[in-house]
Order: sequence, then structure tokens, then C-alpha cells
Amino acid sequence: MTSVVVFDYGFGNVRSMVRALADLDLDVTLTSDHRQALEADGLVVPGVGAFGACMEGLKSVGGDTVIKDRLRAGRPVLGVCVGEQIMFERGMEHGTGTPGLGLIKGDVELLDADVVPHMGWDTVEAPEGSVLMKGVENERFYFVHSYYVTPDNPAHTVGETAYGAPFTSAVARDNIFATQFHPEKSAEVGLRLYRNFVHWQP
Repeated sequence: MTSVVVFDYGFGNVRSMVRALADLDLDVTLTSDHRQALEADGLVVPGVGAFGACMEGLKSVGGDTVIKDRLRAGRPVLGVCVGEQIMFERGMEHGTGTPGLGLIKGDVELLDADVVPHMGWDTVEAPEGSVLMKGVENERFYFVHSYYVTPDNPAHTVGETAYGAPFTSAVARDNIFATQFHPEKSAEVGLRLYRNFVHWQP
């Protein structure tokens, strides 16, 4: 993989993502252009803020179609933070279910912890054999979030973090990869995770 598009739909830490990926000597483009996003070797989908607002922003520029077209073509997608959450079926903010992309079965729930949001560095425990987490198992990554994903299939969890109750902090299914934490804010371990993503092979 040599070319990566960071999908620009108005939500996310896009500049820091572009810088982090560029540090890996990749051809990185920040765009919402459908052709470029579809044809790039990798697509990174950021997301910050409210689940519903991110979904509206993504759909307004056809990002939902781009992501689904890429996946059908066997090309990898990495979602980060709310970019992870929107891969799921529903976001349960404010007690109401907002539809997500439905690419991974499960919901997005409020963290079960005394202090929310969860902010700062925390350990991500990963099972052996995870392509995304190879070499960064049990490393510390940077988090800023109040909600977390709950995959119906436990096999889709490739990272777990203890904050209040343990929660899923990284997922993978086929050519979909996603993290609740921010690799672009996680120094060298974040770069190593991005490197795993860009070197993924079907």
C-alpha cells in the first residue's frame, strides 16, 4: 500500500492524521472525492463529536457509499474514534437509536464509568494473531470519548481497555478495521498501528 486517503467530511482530527500517515512515507490525500477515496490503497475515516452529526456529515458527501463500495471491492477501511462507532448498527446517544452504517453488528453505548468522558492514555489489550494490533499488544494509546462499541460477535473485538467496566477499543472484520483510540495522537505506537493497516493484505 502506498496511497492513503483521509476522508474529509468535516469531522475529525484530519490534519494530525495526514501528518502521522505522511511520517510513514505514504502518498496521503485529504479529500472527499469519491474516485480518489475509492481507488486509494487505504481509506481512513476520522470522526469526533456526536454520532448523529457524524453520520449526517458523512452521508452529505456520499461517504457512506464510498465506504461500502470500497469494502465490496475488497479494499481496506480504517475508522477512528466516532469513525469506528459509525461502522456499527446504532448509536445510542441520549437514549435514542441513531442508525449507523451497519457494517458490523452491534450498538454504541455510553461508557459505564464514574468519570465520563474517558480522556488520556490507557492500555489496549489485544489477542494474539490480530493483524491490526501486531507488535502493539498491551501498549498505551490516547483516548477521548464517552461512548464505546459493543460488537454482537466477540470475535470482532481485537482490543479491549479497562475503564470502569472493560470495553471494546479496537475491532476488525474482514477488510474493516477500527479503533476507539486515536493512533494519530499516540506517538510511535500509533504509527506502528497505522503501519499495520497500510501493509494489510487480503
